[in-house]
Amino acid sequence: MSIYTKAAAFAAGYGTLALAWTILGRGFPYGPGGDPDNDATVLRGLTAEVGAPLFAGVMLVTAVVMLIMNGTLRPSRPARTALLTYAWVVAFALVIVVPDSQVLTLAGYTPILIIGAPFGYPPVDYSEIFDWTLINQLVVFGGGVLLALAALRWQNDTAGGSRRSWATPEAAARWGRWAVGVAVAVPAGYAAIRLAWFAGIPLGIPSEFLHDMQDSGMVVAGAGLGGFALVGAILTLGLVQRWGEVFPRWMIGLAGRPVPIKLATVPAGLVALAVTAASLALVTSDGFFTAFVGEPSLATLPMAFFPLWGVALGTATVAYHLRRRAQPGLVQAPKVDAY
Repeated sequence: MSIYTKAAAFAAGYGTLALAWTILGRGFPYGPGGDPDNDATVLRGLTAEVGAPLFAGVMLVTAVVMLIMNGTLRPSRPARTALLTYAWVVAFALVIVVPDSQVLTLAGYTPILIIGAPFGYPPVDYSEIFDWTLINQLVVFGGGVLLALAALRWQNDTAGGSRRSWATPEAAARWGRWAVGVAVAVPAGYAAIRLAWFAGIPLGIPSEFLHDMQDSGMVVAGAGLGGFALVGAILTLGLVQRWGEVFPRWMIGLAGRPVPIKLATVPAGLVALAVTAASLALVTSDGFFTAFVGEPSLATLPMAFFPLWGVALGTATVAYHLRRRAQPGLVQAPKVDAY
């Protein structure tokens, strides 16, 4: 089954589900009827009466577009532009606009949930975490990524053979370094504040509020998210470092071997998309900048730069891909003194 057929199957399936929401008048997982307590979402005002048929129509048309792409490799320029524009707009909406911060929050808390599960920490009801709204967002996010990959495949297959100047390995190395710098600085700033709270330093918040978080255990969860962000920042450096291309010598069994391109680009790309989606939902929510202490503070300032983080990480990932795909002959290099 081709990637276009898979994308068409997803779009048709979700479109049919949305059609059921429209006909039955229930099940729509967005807006005041489906997710009434969530203000941190771009779709918080979308009603089922408007949203359900909208999703149904858009997704069913998307299925047709994917099938057309599957059977067309020599489209006219207007047809190619129209099909790609539609596919990219839908993919962008499903990956960036529809999901809210729950997808990124789940990614951030996953290490804590896995490590703490045997010890009963955190004391949460997993059935409440993995509810219908979150499962729906994960499905939509994954389907949007699938549509984006199909659109990218068709875009490349129907394009000419010339490579643009910005896409050369040399150019990608230049602008990729700037992107990595931004993609490291933003999560590092976020991590510094959360880890400061864990250390008992009321950075950006009143001391009383820090004491409340210590009593409730919120500082531990914050430290987990901060640690996740810091590890992510360090791994992002690999997109411009030698150890991001060749495994270092301390990695027994892998030392000197080329790092598979997808091992770096897939996780980085997914995090970039999740960060961008979450940040769009957060910064457009009511009272975001005063959420912690009732007034603007350092507590939320780093998150105001999350949109920049997502875009920068995505850009750095593209730059890494462009550089590495030009090195198909990268050979084993067991003697690397830089480590």
